[in-house]
Amino acid sequence: MDSRLTEPRDAIRRRRECEGCRQRFTTYERAEVDPVTVLKRGGKRERFDRQKLLRGLSRAANKRPVSEAQLESLADAIGARVRSMGPEADAEVIGELALRGLVELDPVSGVMFASVYRNFNDLGELEAELRRIQSEPVAGTGQLALDRAGDVPSEPNTSIGLSRRGQRRGPKTDARSTRSNHA
Repeated sequence: MDSRLTEPRDAIRRRRECEGCRQRFTTYERAEVDPVTVLKRGGKRERFDRQKLLRGLSRAANKRPVSEAQLESLADAIGARVRSMGPEADAEVIGELALRGLVELDPVSGVMFASVYRNFNDLGELEAELRRIQSEPVAGTGQLALDRAGDVPSEPNTSIGLSRRGQRRGPKTDARSTRSNHA
């Protein structure tokens, strides 16, 4: 009936109809690619599993105003990003991509995901994560939250908006001095 590329352009979505019962269904065709190994926190390695990622996203968004199609799209985007990182990816980066993607869809779902992913020990840690989520800029349309695979803003030594020397980027100017005088 209908065929089109999915949003991250890594699969073909086909809408079909059963000739016997006339029921419609959707299939996805993806090219087999080299497997990506995920490096877990404890040093364990496992193969990247999109379905496992999707289950985690679905659990966090359970009973929230997030559609299955939105979660599928997010899982596709994260999967494409992970594959672009090379043969190995840190679980922490994947988790941060998932967290930020969920926050973009529904902030409460993002907090639900963070509560499991971050494994908070007390309410202070949860409050700090909420402040972090609220203070970070939202990705633009068609962008995944992290622009560079190595940056994980939740790491204590990472400074968004600061240069490598810890200084604000760009010249310090007074707003009044930058305006030109017009007649």
